[in-house]
Amino acid sequence: MDELMNAFYLMWESFPGTARLIRKDRTILASNAFAKMVGFVPDVKCVMVGSPEIHKGCRVNEMFRTGSYQVVKSENGTLRYWLPVPGHDDVYVHVTFNPNSIEGMVLFPTPIEKKAVE
Repeated sequence: MDELMNAFYLMWESFPGTARLIRKDRTILASNAFAKMVGFVPDVKCVMVGSPEIHKGCRVNEMFRTGSYQVVKSENGTLRYWLPVPGHDDVYVHVTFNPNSIEGMVLFPTPIEKKAVE
């Protein structure tokens, strides 16, 4: 499990949204800095964080049933992913982010590149 936890932090610690490594029983094993700031901390059941409304539309059961990632896009553009972890059928990665609100995001092409083309 240590190797899996290390891989999680290596991959997700700087992700600009919440990222959690969660057991099938919904216990958070690891969470990135962003997730910890909003209450998703290890040893807590993910469904106990925040209001029940934020957990509506959860697709984790479908992910375990199909073995494929699941994604939901909300009306405001927030994306929620449930990702299976290859070789580990008892855990998954859950990430949530809104690509419209990422600080420092640069649109492509940038206005300077666009102007150079014109």
